[in-house]
Amino acid sequence: MINEISNRALDYALKSADQAEVYVEISDGVDATIQNDQVDFAKESYSMGVGIRVICDGKMGFAYTTQSERIEETVQNAISNAQANLVDENLEFAPKSNYSPIKGVYDGKINTLELEDTIELGKSMISTVLENKCQPTSGGVTASCLKILITNSNGMVCEDKATYFSGYIAVNTPDREGVSTASESDSSRKLDIEPENIANKACEVALNSREGKTIETGDMKVLLDHHAAAGLLSTFSQAINGDNVQRGRSIYADKIDTQVSTPSLSIYDDGTFPGGLYSSHGDGEGTPSQKTTIIKDGVLQNFLYDIHTANKGDVKSTGNGMRASFNDMPAVSLSNLVLEFKDYEEISQIQNGLLVTDVLGAHTANPISGDFSVEAMNAFKIQAGEVVYPVKKSMLSGNIFSMLKEATAASHQTRQLGPFITPPLTVSSLRVVG
Repeated sequence: MINEISNRALDYALKSADQAEVYVEISDGVDATIQNDQVDFAKESYSMGVGIRVICDGKMGFAYTTQSERIEETVQNAISNAQANLVDENLEFAPKSNYSPIKGVYDGKINTLELEDTIELGKSMISTVLENKCQPTSGGVTASCLKILITNSNGMVCEDKATYFSGYIAVNTPDREGVSTASESDSSRKLDIEPENIANKACEVALNSREGKTIETGDMKVLLDHHAAAGLLSTFSQAINGDNVQRGRSIYADKIDTQVSTPSLSIYDDGTFPGGLYSSHGDGEGTPSQKTTIIKDGVLQNFLYDIHTANKGDVKSTGNGMRASFNDMPAVSLSNLVLEFKDYEEISQIQNGLLVTDVLGAHTANPISGDFSVEAMNAFKIQAGEVVYPVKKSMLSGNIFSMLKEATAASHQTRQLGPFITPPLTVSSLRVVG
C-alpha cells in the first residue's frame, strides 16, 4: 500500500510541478497509561499520513493528508501554497543515493506485542512501586512500529522500518508533612527494557530523597546524572544547528577550527549509531544518514545541515533534515548526539560536591549565550567521595559552553535520553543556590 500511495502522489504531482517529493508514514502500536495505582487507559493505534513537497518556478509548497483518497487534492494544495512563497535558489530535493545497512533499529518482538501485553507491563510497574512502599502517580508503556517511504522526482527512494519501546513512571512517598517525588524513564528500539527496573529506580531515588537538608549557596563541583546532563545539552544542540549559525544565533558561528571545549571531549552526530533512537537509512529528506564530527579533542569541526541550509552555506548536507512526522517540513535537527570523554572523575574522587539526578527548566536557558538557571531535582550532597544526605530544593546556574570546557565523564556508562548519548558529567564548578 505504501508504495502505491507514493507512486500515485509523485506521478500526479509531476503533471504540474517542476519537482516533487512524497513522504509516506505508517505507524501502528499499543500503549497503556498509568494514573495513580491503575492502568486507566489502553489503546491500539494506527495512523497513515502523506506529506507532499513541490517546487514550482523556484518556490516551495507543502501540504499533507491522512486520507489516501485525497492525494490529488493534497498535491494541488501544495502547488497553491508554493505560489504564495518567495523564489529561493537554494531549494532542492535529495539526489538518488545508496544506503548502508543500519543495525539494531527493528525488533520483531515489539511488533507482535498485544494490547494486553502493555497492560500487564503497566500493572507490573505499579506492583513494583507499591512493593517499594511508594505511590505511583503517572506513567505508561508504549510499543510501536514505524514505516517510512520517501521518494522524489530525482529517483531517490529511501525506506525505513523501525520499532520503539518505552516505559515511564512517576512516584511519590510520604516525607514529613509532604511527599518526596521522583520519576524514571527508558526507551529502546528493542524489547530489552524491564519496566520493573524503571519502577525500582524511581522508587529508590524518591526514598533516598526524603528528609532533605538545605545546602549553602556557593560554587561547587556538580555531578550531573544522565537525565540532568541530557537536559542541559539541549541548549548546546542549538549552537551547532546550521540554520542558527546562518542566522547569527549561535555563539559558535565563527569558531570552526577553534578550541571550544576541554581537549578530553569529542562530540559526534551519528545517524547510523547501532540501535540509536534516531538512527535511520536517511533523514527526513532522504539524504543518507552519516556520522558527523562536531567537536574533536575540543576543537569545533562542523555544524549540522539539511539540504537547504547546506546549499546556502555552499557545503553538503550532513543528513540532518529531520521531520517530527508527515505533517512537518524537514528542518535541521540532531540524530544521535554522542559524547566521548578521555578523562573521568567519578563520585569517589569528589571531596565536596552535589549529585543532581535531573533538572527542571532547561528549556528556559538562553540558546545564544548558553546561560541557564534550573531547579536541581533529587539532589544529594557529596563528601569524601560518598553521598551523605539528600538536599532540599536548590537551583543550579551556569553556562553550557563554559561547562563543556571544564567537564569530564563521571562514569564509562552511557545512556541515550532523547537524541543524547552521554555519560553522567562531572563539572568542576557550577553555582548552587540553596
